[in-house]
Amino acid sequence: MKRTMRFKNWYPNNAEEIENYIPDVQKKKHAIGIVSPHAGWIYSGMTAGTTYASSQICDTYVILCPSHTGLGPEISIYPAGSWETPIGDLEIDYEFAKLIALNSKFAEFDDTAHIMEHSLEVQLPFIKKINPSAKIVSICMKTYEYKKCMDLAEAIYKASNEYLSKKICVVASTDMSHYSNAAIAKICDDLAIKEIMQLDGKGLLEVVEERNISMCGASPVAAMLFYSKLAGAKKAELLRYSNSGEVSGDFSEVVGYAGMIIY
Repeated sequence: MKRTMRFKNWYPNNAEEIENYIPDVQKKKHAIGIVSPHAGWIYSGMTAGTTYASSQICDTYVILCPSHTGLGPEISIYPAGSWETPIGDLEIDYEFAKLIALNSKFAEFDDTAHIMEHSLEVQLPFIKKINPSAKIVSICMKTYEYKKCMDLAEAIYKASNEYLSKKICVVASTDMSHYSNAAIAKICDDLAIKEIMQLDGKGLLEVVEERNISMCGASPVAAMLFYSKLAGAKKAELLRYSNSGEVSGDFSEVVGYAGMIIY
């Protein structure tokens, strides 16, 4: 099964343009987890690219994304196959995906959740560019329940223990506040970022709900944080924060973007 590009207008169509969004970072960290935005690259590409460029390459990237369509079960793992990018296909790490499914009470194989979901696809050219031989596991999440986010994190961790010969990175795909003025968005996003910096996935879910923060990928980030702590992470670093107004010039209604690594 091959998942073809549906959102190619969101990112460049050739390697030369893609390179413009990936800066040359000499000192890279071994990222256990990543927070990366998923808007059109003209808006969020430098934030995402800086994050990937600051991380050592891994063999398999487990990409957790929110559901914008409502399709499929609560936690959907894309089956075997590959995803198309402008610079070559990325193969699904099916063996690793199977281990996650076997160890989770809630995750299941399903492709319908991925049919029109952009939040995972826009990550892929970055991964292909920094490591052409990398494989991926694609997981779409509708749930915001703590126990289900934790279940997925534990399933990924158990699977990784059977994959000790490979480096694993869990990518949480999310944008931050949506369509507030830039000042309010920054206040809300700082609250969420504070919880991420403390590696507190439960705290993140709580503050997003209590403060009604319009961060679309809170559950993928929470699951990534739960996994990262199980895998021994001690620190988080905010590499770049930006918003759409910096490109559009309209700061009355912005979307916020954060690029972070957990190590």
